[in-house]
Amino acid sequence: MNIIYYAAGVQPEIWLDAFHHYLPDAQIRRWQEGDDAPADYALVWKPPAAMLRGRRDLKAIFILGAGVDAILQLGDALPANVPLIRVDDAGMGVQMAEYVSHAVLRYFRRFDEYEVQQNAQLWRPLPAYDKAEFSIGLLGLGVLGNRIIDGLREFGFPLFGWSRSPKNIDGVSCYSGADGLDAFLRATQVLVLILPLTTDTENLIDATQLAKLKSGAYIINVARGGHIVEADLLSMVQSGHIAGATLDVFREEPLALTHPFWQEKRIRITPHISALTVRKESAKQIAEKIAALERGEVVVGVVDQSKGY
Repeated sequence: MNIIYYAAGVQPEIWLDAFHHYLPDAQIRRWQEGDDAPADYALVWKPPAAMLRGRRDLKAIFILGAGVDAILQLGDALPANVPLIRVDDAGMGVQMAEYVSHAVLRYFRRFDEYEVQQNAQLWRPLPAYDKAEFSIGLLGLGVLGNRIIDGLREFGFPLFGWSRSPKNIDGVSCYSGADGLDAFLRATQVLVLILPLTTDTENLIDATQLAKLKSGAYIINVARGGHIVEADLLSMVQSGHIAGATLDVFREEPLALTHPFWQEKRIRITPHISALTVRKESAKQIAEKIAALERGEVVVGVVDQSKGY
């Protein structure tokens, strides 16, 4: 079995050691410009178009992460009828749940405000928020969205969720489709974005949608920066309608030093670390899926390219 590998911005040995461990009989090589030798599978993260264009030998392309928007941008460079397969969770779900739970609790328990008071040497207990009115809405109810919900359930917040198609999740008030988005936003105090980035979801959260959230709402984005119109979010934070935000993803990364988010103290910034790919678990999962495909079995995580996720 021949496998080609390419991962932008990653030291190759980190991944290759794991793949050699779980695929000891495979011939795995780093793809380089001009390599058109036969391959059965491709393991990729943000590959160049030249790696995949014109290939008719691949049985599947495995994406070394949960996001698929970067590879779908290759368009017709992707080989026709070759399945794209993403990593499902593989340790990322619990990280997402930790990150979102921390951001929710920091806002709910008013720790940002207490930090300001500490810097001013001010001892003043603040009134607690009413948990019954502190609704958390997840925009996206896929594998990672459901793992975040599992983490939040323990705290007893009212939970809401929105997805493209109808879903039924215990303990969650679910909305779906364009018709359900308005009601979902109006019911939400803390908005958590965990959607795939598609043509339908790019720029989804603009001034119009932000205005529908409850006054003093909070934004947590662990999906993609392209979901939010950044200038609109900044304006809404400065006006006070949005109390603040915790953002892990941005339209351009790294975030430019001149970006106004750096100067807005009510916006918390982290460098795309809410869920780092766990390479050992991911390599094991991919190896198991390759073995299943070789046996002629169906695997989960196949991307529906018509939907963009």
